[in-house]
Parts: sequence; structure tokens; C-alpha cells
Amino acid sequence: MPEIKRRINLTVYSLLCCLVLMLVVACDRNSVFDSYQELNVEGWHKDSLAHFSVDITDTITPCDMYVNIRNKGSYPNSNLWLFVYMTAPDGKVKTDTIEYILADPSGKWRGSGLGDLYDNQLPLKSNVVFPVSGSYEVKLQHGMRADVLEGIRDIGIRIEKQD
Repeated sequence: MPEIKRRINLTVYSLLCCLVLMLVVACDRNSVFDSYQELNVEGWHKDSLAHFSVDITDTITPCDMYVNIRNKGSYPNSNLWLFVYMTAPDGKVKTDTIEYILADPSGKWRGSGLGDLYDNQLPLKSNVVFPVSGSYEVKLQHGMRADVLEGIRDIGIRIEKQD
């Protein structure tokens, strides 16, 4: 009987440690928004825009914005051109064209990799202060020459408060 109690206590202790660890990792005080959109398995069509709706309440604290890109090792390019459209709650639209380098000149993928997938968090804008509160719409469209871009698995946006 004492052996069973010891095992139960050890199991409960292990579960509590895991729970605390998950809470610590999950609590990201600087995160304002962090979301991915899974793209079509057959490829990202040029006319298909990834949409993100970001609710902003803080119009004082500066933020940094990032584009999160998850690509397969079979992605045929070393870079990715993106068109970024951001519509503010008051209807004002800002458009950017940006190039991200996903592989170094030798062909080695940048970012962190797990198996055949590579994650990159790349800067979009820094020191952004949102002028009005409300829902901002962010749309991402690839600007590559191919009509259907194969190898980009997910695309995302992250906004975090500056420290």
C-alpha cells in the first residue's frame, strides 16, 4: 500500500510540474496578437489572401509586428515577396511590399526547423503605435512570379508590446 501511495504522489507531483511549466510557457505578457493561417496544401494561389483581424485597445504602447512563415524544405525559392495590406478601423489602408530571405546563399534554411518544416519570425514593422482602437484587418498576399506558390505551409502575424 505505501508503494501505491508513493506512485500516486509522484504522478500528481509530475502532473503539477508539467501544468506549471505549461502555464509559464503559455503566459506571454508582451503578446498582443499571434495567429497563423494554414495555407492550401496544393499551394498558395496568388489571388488568395491570408486574413487576420486584430483587436487593438492600447493606443499608447509601442509594438513590434512580425510575419511568421512556416515553409517546407521543398520550397523552391530562397526568398518570399509579400504584399501587406493593413486597414485601420477608420478605413485608412497602408500597403507594404517586403522581401524575406528564407535561405542563405548556400541553400541552408534559416529559422528553426523540425523535420521538413522551418519556422521564421521576421520583422514587419517596429515601434508601431496604433492611432485608434478597434479592429485592424491585416492581409498578406504572396508576390512571387508563380501563380500557385508551393512549399509555404502557414503564414502568420505576431504583434507584441515593446519591453
